[in-house]
Order: sequence, then C-alpha cells, then structure tokens
Amino acid sequence: MNIEQARFNMIEQQIRPTNVSSPEVLSLLATVKRENFFPESQKSLAFFDTSLPLVAGVMSLPPKLEARIVQEVNAKSTDSVLVVGADSGYLAALLAHQARHVTVMEAETELRNHAQANIKANGLTNVDVVLGDALQNQGIASFDVIVVTGSLESVPQNLQDQLNIGGRLFVFVGKAPVMTAQLIIRESELFFKAQDLFETSVGRLSQAVTESSFKL
Repeated sequence: MNIEQARFNMIEQQIRPTNVSSPEVLSLLATVKRENFFPESQKSLAFFDTSLPLVAGVMSLPPKLEARIVQEVNAKSTDSVLVVGADSGYLAALLAHQARHVTVMEAETELRNHAQANIKANGLTNVDVVLGDALQNQGIASFDVIVVTGSLESVPQNLQDQLNIGGRLFVFVGKAPVMTAQLIIRESELFFKAQDLFETSVGRLSQAVTESSFKL
C-alpha cells in the first residue's frame, strides 16, 4: 500500500468534497500521520471513509468529520482546548498543532490509556489525557474551544459554562439515525449562539446517559 497516495486520496476525495477548504486544515491532514493512531492491522484502513473499532467498544470518528471539526472550531495559537472523549487521539493531535494546549478528558480507562500512548508516541508535548467524566465535571477550568467526540441527546449546561467569552463548543446532538452537528459560541457571560452545521450520525459518547439524567 502506498501510504502517501492513500493520504492524498483521502484529502482530495473525502475531505475537500465535505466543505473543508481551509488551507491550514488540509495541510495538517497531510502532515499529521493518521495511521500512527491505529494498530498495525488497521493502518491501511485509516484513510477510508469509515469509523474503525478502538477499545472499550468505542468507534473512531471518520476522517471527514475530524477535518470538519478542526475547521469549524478554528483553534488559535493562544487557545486552550478541551476534547471530551479521547477517540484515537488523532483529533486532539490535529488541534494540538493549532492551539496552545489541549486537555483530553476520557471516562473509559482503557480508551484513555490508548489515546495517551498514541499522543506520547507521536511526540506531542502540549496535550494532557486525563481520566474523568467531563459531563459531570464542575471544575473552574475554562476553555476557548470544547469538542465532544460522541453524540449527546442534549448539551449539558456545564460544558457551555466552561467556555470563555468568544469560545466555541462543537457537539453532535440528537438520536440515531440523524443527528445535528452544532457549533455553540459564547457571545457574552449570559448569551450563547447555536448554529446547526450539518446532519450526520456518530456513536454515542461513552459516558452519556439518558436525557432525563441531565435535568435537575
């Protein structure tokens, strides 16, 4: 298999046709090696337009969604980023090349260890992969960008509250078979603006519970 040809085909045949046109994002996809975040048996599949099984029953995001997320949140070199759900670690790696620091919070120990090993093996020093449930986290940390890698039935208020003013939250909202990718921007201390971007369907965030459990 010609890895570089497969990477080129992924970018030209999958990524560009899904409204990803940012030169910076396309350059990242060409230089950050996606195959390094998957085991040997899956490396040839890492460029396919599909989800791949990880650990703990979690499926990876397909490349076109990772690219679209990076383009939509538009992380800057001064930004602090929170990724909820480790996935393979590749999305965090892409964001780490743009942002000042990335914190990955993963509730499943096995997946956290898997992503942490990938991050370390790829020499990323501005990424921390921590074990914890960001949906229940009431910490005082605040972020310029938050990305949720699995779907939720609704957006927990505590995630929105952790955004700095001007911060962006990317989340997949709804139930299968159709979900909506949303970008929520914190415009002021009290006001948030939600923008529906596109429809898709992704796996549920591993620690997500039923809709009623989010309500008081």
